[in-house]
Amino acid sequence: MDLTEPAPSGPPRAASKSAQTRQRILDAAAEVLSRKGYAGTRLSDVAAVAGVQAPAIYYYFASRDELVEEVMWVGAHRVRLHVEERLAAVPEDASAMDRLMVAVEAHLRFELQLSDYATASVRNAGHVPEQLRVRPAAEEAQYTHLWRDLFVAAQQAGEVRADLDINILRLLLLGAMNWVVEWWNPRTRSLDDLVATAQGMIRHGAGT
Repeated sequence: MDLTEPAPSGPPRAASKSAQTRQRILDAAAEVLSRKGYAGTRLSDVAAVAGVQAPAIYYYFASRDELVEEVMWVGAHRVRLHVEERLAAVPEDASAMDRLMVAVEAHLRFELQLSDYATASVRNAGHVPEQLRVRPAAEEAQYTHLWRDLFVAAQQAGEVRADLDINILRLLLLGAMNWVVEWWNPRTRSLDDLVATAQGMIRHGAGT
C-alpha cells in the first residue's frame, strides 16, 4: 500500500515513473535520516542512495525540511497501521492482555526490523523544528489513543492492576520501546528475546 502523497499529475506512464522516483527518494531519505539524524541529513546523501541527481529532489519536494516532514509522517502513519492490522487479525476470544502482547511485538518488530521510516520518525521526533512536528504529531496522537484503549480494556478486564495509572504506564512503555532504536544490537540481543522481555515487563509487572 502506498502511504505517501499522490505523485505529480501527467500521462499515466510518466506519472507511474514519477511516483516510483518519488518513492525511491522518500525511501532513501528515511534510510539516511534514520542513520544520520536531522542535523546530519544532506540532500546529496539522499540523492546518492536514491540514485538521482540532488537537484531532481526539488521536483518532488520544495525543500529538505519538506522531505523530512514527509518521512516523519509516513513513519508515524505506517507503524499505527501495522499495529492496527496485527490487532485486527487477533481472534475475537483473545484476552485484553493477549492483545497488548500482540501490540508490543508488532511495534518492536516494525520499528527495528521492517521500517527505516519508523526508526527515522522515532529518532528525530525531538530534534526537528517545531513546524515539522505538526502533521506527524497528529498521527502520533491517534497511535497514542490506540494504546490508551488497549490499556483501558486490560484494566477493565481485571488483567492490569487497578492501582496503576495506565496513562503513566502507557507513556513508560512507549518511551522504553521507542528508545530501543538507540541501543539494540541484533548481534548481541535477538529480536525475539527483546520482544519477550518487553512483553514480560507488562504481563508480570503490570498484570494481575
